[in-house]
Amino acid sequence: MESFSLILAIVVVTALAFDFTNGFHDTANAMATTISTGALKPKVAVAMSAVLNLVGAFLSVEVANTISKGLVDENGIRPEVIFAALVGAILWNLLTWLVGLPSSSSHALMGGLIGATIASAGFGAVHGDVLVTKVLLPAVAAPIVAGVAAMLATRFSYGMGKNADGEASRKGYRAGQIASAGLVSLAHGTNDAQKTMGIITLALIAGGAIAPGSNPPTWVILSAGLAIALGTYIGGWRIIRTMGKGLTDLEPQQGFAAQTSAATAILASSHLGFSLSTTHVVSGSVMGTGLGRKGGVVRWSTATRMVVAWALTLPAAALVGAGAEAVTDLGDWGTAVVAVFLVGSSAAIWKLSRRQVVDHSNVNEVDETEPAGVVTAAIAAVIPPPTAAAEDLAATIPAPAGAEPASATQAAPPAAKV
Repeated sequence: MESFSLILAIVVVTALAFDFTNGFHDTANAMATTISTGALKPKVAVAMSAVLNLVGAFLSVEVANTISKGLVDENGIRPEVIFAALVGAILWNLLTWLVGLPSSSSHALMGGLIGATIASAGFGAVHGDVLVTKVLLPAVAAPIVAGVAAMLATRFSYGMGKNADGEASRKGYRAGQIASAGLVSLAHGTNDAQKTMGIITLALIAGGAIAPGSNPPTWVILSAGLAIALGTYIGGWRIIRTMGKGLTDLEPQQGFAAQTSAATAILASSHLGFSLSTTHVVSGSVMGTGLGRKGGVVRWSTATRMVVAWALTLPAAALVGAGAEAVTDLGDWGTAVVAVFLVGSSAAIWKLSRRQVVDHSNVNEVDETEPAGVVTAAIAAVIPPPTAAAEDLAATIPAPAGAEPASATQAAPPAAKV
């Protein structure tokens, strides 16, 4: 059994608190489309997602090893450094949740870890090759690949179902959507719960509780899985609203295409050890389905705000992590100051969120007056609109005064010469 110091116990508790915020912050990744299309009731959806997140936590440890063994140098990293990293990650998660932006919990964690490590041991303690190949490149490629796959899957789904019975087709896609949502939840537990496992394992190594190079102990895997499952069940309703209704208007075919594409990308990345952001993948998939459906709309102003948040996540969490590390380096009282700051800031953010409550009862209510934007308008300009019925067309042509309305088969009369 590992020997624990007080600071190590604080780090483990803080890591599980981060895992909890990761759960409710990323519930939208698995269940937003299912909730927005009505395939599952909100509370049922988050309960199902919570169970599958817990199961997924036991499927692999490759991503955990990327964080605990690959991203930063284990030698010279103190538990206080990891505590400072978690402070940066938790505060960024809470701030983006407050404004309803689906940012990456994974990148917040890694940004906090990078910033705190640099403040403690210098730039040389961060393995730049791992950062680029297993974090930054997947962050750029994942939403693009998932978006293109979802767009093609959406077009294929509509093409295959155009001659099918409408209601039967919708029911079939809703059933498929529930299955694919379960797959995303499983993939999320496999990928995201491992990040907390990795950070706790790194803390245990830094504190001398386990040997360098060790895999996560069983109790770490179980506790991380339970924490992310509980957070998922709480439900990050603000982000679910943005993901399910704020980016595009989803139909069951689109929801199925988005979640299937996302789950495939996430599971593949987990197998390869890429610390992929499930938020980036699912957001890219949802936008891809908006582009894939004829007449679909993508709200690009919302998408732009999300991309800005993605770009800020690593540096913002790194700055907070570095600042927290500078304070904890002053001694035990510095660590206490940072802990009080974290608790006080978290309470303040929660209190601000109570001014406008978003929960399962109003999660699908959203302002839909936002314009589509220039990209969607350009796509609509080159895709012919559906052919209008002749009666509707005739009804839009004003008849000359005193003349009887033109029939559906009559052409419009030629214009009179001046």
